[in-house]
Amino acid sequence: MVPWSYPQTPRQLGATAVLFVAGVSLMGVGAHLAYSNVEAQQARVKARTDFVKDRLRRLLDDID
Repeated sequence: MVPWSYPQTPRQLGATAVLFVAGVSLMGVGAHLAYSNVEAQQARVKARTDFVKDRLRRLLDDID
């Protein structure tokens, strides 16, 4: 706990509470947006992985 030289005024305390709630809500929105697009991102990664594996298989088969 940090000892303060003087107590906060009600206005400062209210501003701190508002900014805290705003920050928490922004983090919540960010988390929601990050998880709402997970399926699309996973599908793109899987498609890219399959493409690379197929391409490597074809290249290695051509060498033999």
